[in-house]
Amino acid sequence: MDPIHKKLLMAAFTILCFSFTAILLSLVCLWKIHRKKKKNNSEKLLTQADDQSLEDAEKGVALSPSSFFAKCNSLSTLSLKGFASFIDYKMIEKATKNFDKINILDESGFKLVYKAILDNGTEVAVKKVFCLTKGIQREFENEVKLLSRFHHSNVISSYGYSIENETGFVVYELMHNGSLETQLHGPSRGSQLSWHRRLKIALDIARGLQYLNELCIPPIIHRNLKPSTILLDSNFNAKISDFGMAAVVAGVARKAGLVEVRSLPVFPGILTDMSDVYAFGVILLELVLGRKALEMSEVSGQECLARGVLTDRHVMPNFVDPVIRGTMSVNHLNQVGVIAYLCLEEEPKYRPLITDILNSLVPLVPVGLGGTLIV
Repeated sequence: MDPIHKKLLMAAFTILCFSFTAILLSLVCLWKIHRKKKKNNSEKLLTQADDQSLEDAEKGVALSPSSFFAKCNSLSTLSLKGFASFIDYKMIEKATKNFDKINILDESGFKLVYKAILDNGTEVAVKKVFCLTKGIQREFENEVKLLSRFHHSNVISSYGYSIENETGFVVYELMHNGSLETQLHGPSRGSQLSWHRRLKIALDIARGLQYLNELCIPPIIHRNLKPSTILLDSNFNAKISDFGMAAVVAGVARKAGLVEVRSLPVFPGILTDMSDVYAFGVILLELVLGRKALEMSEVSGQECLARGVLTDRHVMPNFVDPVIRGTMSVNHLNQVGVIAYLCLEEEPKYRPLITDILNSLVPLVPVGLGGTLIV
């Protein structure tokens, strides 16, 4: 082959390679543009669907059960997976006398709690949850799933759940003396809570926390422990309730008091298993001083004052709730003060384990109330 033909052949081959590369790059670009456009359209449709759902909720548009299950698809699988018993809505409606206002026990945010009586005469409480946002839907789902797992005398028992339109219902045992918050800060101002009864309540909470934090598999962190989530039965036995914000510990990575938690999407990250201990310390503080934690933190320096009082045996008796002041052993009062003080340590690693707290409280509670103290 002469040199001229050889050069022409090489030039043609080079042009062909460039053309093929250009066509390939063009196809890749077109594919990316098409994919991006498809993704944007999908996101737009999802946004429009969410906006329509919010608009329906704001307008009060009633949703059929199938439509609600489609919007809250995570809830629709509860009965299929056997997490809890499904209760017919008509039964709940009848038990609450069509949700008569006279049967309302508590009201807060998107929740209402009713007293109800089932056909067999069993008294129960019905929590009505308005699932208007995804966050509330997740909390409802979380509580239903967790309550079905618990079997402990100091954790609230659930009978089942129901769903009607955009509203969820949790049916659980009725606690005749309401919440600890109502008993401490309501009309009676703690008059029904003697010193030993308050320690009994603290001991019950500690036992419930020990069950959740250490004995459940996998362990549970409550994350919302406060007087309003502690319920009291007719004998003032305390039970932990309200598990919408609770988190399930995913592993056993307990180092320096830390655990990795795989919780709801709205509660991500690393949590400490000492967070419930801190909350317990706040409750113990309220039981002793008879004042709300919020009141103690509103005034600058008041919270620090409260912690200082807990370890000063000369000053502490003067700050005790007037209802119980002078009715307890000073030594026992000081021991409770030290427990609360340690629970409120800023550094989680310095707080005591809930089992240690429980063991410290048992000797301070009379035998008749579940402790070992002989009065």
